[in-house]
Amino acid sequence: MTGNYLLDTNIIVAFLKGESSIVERVVSPIELKVCSIIIGELLYGAYNSTKVEANLERVEQVKELIDSIPINDGTAAVYGRLKQHLKRNGTPIPENDVWIAAIALQNNLTLATRDRHFDKIDGLVVENW
Repeated sequence: MTGNYLLDTNIIVAFLKGESSIVERVVSPIELKVCSIIIGELLYGAYNSTKVEANLERVEQVKELIDSIPINDGTAAVYGRLKQHLKRNGTPIPENDVWIAAIALQNNLTLATRDRHFDKIDGLVVENW
């Protein structure tokens, strides 16, 4: 397994739950990234949980372990084109996922996810972990 990956929120959650197949991949010698959108989703989950402080600490550990890619005007340009394309084709996906796909496309990253709706995006390389 080689390449650079953007880890979707569901992959990070599986990692935090100790799912062995995901843990093995995360600790393997590949380049992994997250982004602010994914961190935001993880923080929402932490604040929405019954163990807020413990889950906030887990999000901090993820931030220390995996580099985060910033969102910039280039990301916004990819997002705008992508969202319009999905709308025109009648294949919308959740808003945050449009941003996540835009970041992966902008940075030439493979998106590691379990969400099948990313398959609707032309040019996005997706791996189902």
